[in-house]
Amino acid sequence: MTPTPADTLPFDHRAATLLGRCWCPRRDRGVPILLEDGALHELELPTIAHVLQSADPAQVVRASAGTVLVQLEAALDAVGDRTRPHLLPPVDLQPIKAAGVTFVDSMLERVIEEATRGDAAAAAEARNAILAAIGDDVARLKPGSPEAMAFREAMLAADRWSPYLEVGLGPDAELFTKASPMSAVGTGMPVGIRSDSAWNNPEPEVVLAIAPDGRVLGATLGNDVNLRDWEGRSALLLGRAKDNRSSASIGPFIRLFDRHLGGSFDLDVLRREILTLEVHGPDGFELEAESSMSRISRDPADLAAQLFDDHDWPDGVVLYLGTMFAPTQDRPREDGSVVAGDGFTHRIGDRVRISSAHLGGLENEVRTCSACPPWTEGLSGYITPQ
Repeated sequence: MTPTPADTLPFDHRAATLLGRCWCPRRDRGVPILLEDGALHELELPTIAHVLQSADPAQVVRASAGTVLVQLEAALDAVGDRTRPHLLPPVDLQPIKAAGVTFVDSMLERVIEEATRGDAAAAAEARNAILAAIGDDVARLKPGSPEAMAFREAMLAADRWSPYLEVGLGPDAELFTKASPMSAVGTGMPVGIRSDSAWNNPEPEVVLAIAPDGRVLGATLGNDVNLRDWEGRSALLLGRAKDNRSSASIGPFIRLFDRHLGGSFDLDVLRREILTLEVHGPDGFELEAESSMSRISRDPADLAAQLFDDHDWPDGVVLYLGTMFAPTQDRPREDGSVVAGDGFTHRIGDRVRISSAHLGGLENEVRTCSACPPWTEGLSGYITPQ
């Protein structure tokens, strides 16, 4: 699967400040780049971290763009070939964090996973029972509000509370480590699911790029691959469900906020962004859905700020914002039959595309983690011997 520039770029890419990362065979590592007029210009700064540490990243990136390393079309065509320059995920030294249960739809699906202990066959019945128990009012509750806290007390008294409702409606967001720095994959690369997972799905999300001082500097797209059976068995399996080879997809570029420089992109635009998810299966299965950031229950700036409660991120940090997408569409079985309540799960070879007007397109093919290329580019490659 080779994405084209048209598949990859925002609709207004000529007016955007697009920060990326490209494999450079000459340097034997990834280097920061600026996309301009279809070409990847190598920056004078050595890492994405140096960009995020600057006082004005959009201005610094524009000012430090140097020679052309490669054309975007060639960089997309060469993905995975270490002998040629190719596009990488637009992050390097940053910890990869994620916020969960930030949309009501996905919060309810997490409660369902927990109630079924990760059994997909029991999901349809559990969904009806849980919705009947908690009612529709939950969708109108603001996390941490007096109304949400009153609902919490009532549910506790009725023995219907859940850890997922706590982080979905309580004052404190769920924030966890999605993956280690340098372990993400970018557009055109395979994305991995565990071979022992039988119930899983893509999670289309906006990913924030955040400065060491907490400023939100820009955004990109992400696929926070979700293993519903693993998480449903126990919330304590979250780390093993989330952090696996090639299970964090980020890209194609970080679009930096640049309205102060005459551009058109800022946090207010992001708050209204609509994400589109497409799944094209090798069995002919097709799925398409939309997710609007306007339906997020916690503001992106608040989620970013909570990352800095008693913590520091000197190289900057990136944050998946969560998703409202939890597919329930019944997928035909291998014999072609459709059984009500089966729901959706990935098949090896699924092509997943996550896109939005202002952030472009992120495309990956689903494989088992063991069939994805091993993670080899580590932090030691950025340390110069004395």
